[in-house]
Amino acid sequence: MKKFVAVMCVVIALSAAAQGTLAQAAQTAVAEKGKMLVTANGARLAPVYRVGADGSAQIILDGKMVTVPASTLSSVDGKLTTSLTKSEVLALH
Repeated sequence: MKKFVAVMCVVIALSAAAQGTLAQAAQTAVAEKGKMLVTANGARLAPVYRVGADGSAQIILDGKMVTVPASTLSSVDGKLTTSLTKSEVLALH
C-alpha cells in the first residue's frame, strides 16, 4: 500500500509540473508583423516592423531600428508585451 501511495504522489507531481509547463507555453508570445508592441505597464512602443528568425520583434522607435529579444516577449491580455521599459528598448540600439 505504501508503494501505491508513493507512486500516486509521483504521478500527481509530474502531472502538476506538466500543467505548469503548458501554462507557460500559452503565455509565450509570437511576434507578428504589424502587431503593436507594448511595455509591461501598457505603454505603446511601435508596431512590429519585422520578425526575426529567432522570434525577436524589430520595431522602429524614435527613428531607430531596434530588435526586441524574443525572451522578453509575452502575451498579456492578448497584447504583445515586452518586459523591457521604453528606455531599455532604446538602449538595445
